[in-house]
Amino acid sequence: MRWLRKNLIPIIGILVLVYLFVPIAVVAILSFNKPDGKFNVAWNQFSLEAWQNLCGVPGVCQSFVMSIQIGVIATIGGTILGTMIAFALVRYRFRGRSTTNLLIFLPMATPEVVLGSSLLALFLNLAFPLGFWTVTIAHIMFIISFVVVTVKARLQGMDPRLEEAARDLYADPKSTFRYVTFPLVLPGILGAALLGFSLSFDDYIISAFNAGTLVTFPIYIWGAAQRGIPVQVNALATLVFVLSLLVVLGAQFVNSRRRRKLESSAA
Repeated sequence: MRWLRKNLIPIIGILVLVYLFVPIAVVAILSFNKPDGKFNVAWNQFSLEAWQNLCGVPGVCQSFVMSIQIGVIATIGGTILGTMIAFALVRYRFRGRSTTNLLIFLPMATPEVVLGSSLLALFLNLAFPLGFWTVTIAHIMFIISFVVVTVKARLQGMDPRLEEAARDLYADPKSTFRYVTFPLVLPGILGAALLGFSLSFDDYIISAFNAGTLVTFPIYIWGAAQRGIPVQVNALATLVFVLSLLVVLGAQFVNSRRRRKLESSAA
């Protein structure tokens, strides 16, 4: 019992991680499966056919590339706008600041069905043709809130004495921002960008409302589920997960090396 009390929290953490990663492991395993029929839900035979021919099924790669393009554009736009809003909310005092703080959380709290249908009504009233740009604009709109919250938390956790020290050493505002503020906020900005891209790439409800005839990867999966999801979908999903994991591990490695370098220079 003493050992259990001492290690209870790590055990719970490991169980939660296992619970989260089991579905991903199932998707990865089934990407090497050759299903007996059109539904890839049970193991039948090991095969590399899906990995050797990722675009073997019509529409898979086209929808995948479309989601990547929308995600990249939406992430860049949402990250730039959200970062500027976060700086304004943290560093400046202006009329309506508290109201803006409240309104920032509304897209996060609003159900996606309501947000998607509202955007659809807006685009239809403006006679804006549904397609690539309506989905991109919609994604930017709901990504901004997540970026603001993430970057704002990073800014509020910064030590203001670092910037004060730079100004005491006669650094102008541009130099202070370039060499002190921006490097300290950069991890939060990158984290917000990764979160925004994941939300955009994964979104189905808002995209389905505003896509028109456009087919993104989640929309393709939803349509293919009615007649059997091809194994290539599992392979592409596994590929995205592996690439995301490599990006996160690379960022952690760079941060750890930078931290050790700073500690060694300080010593």
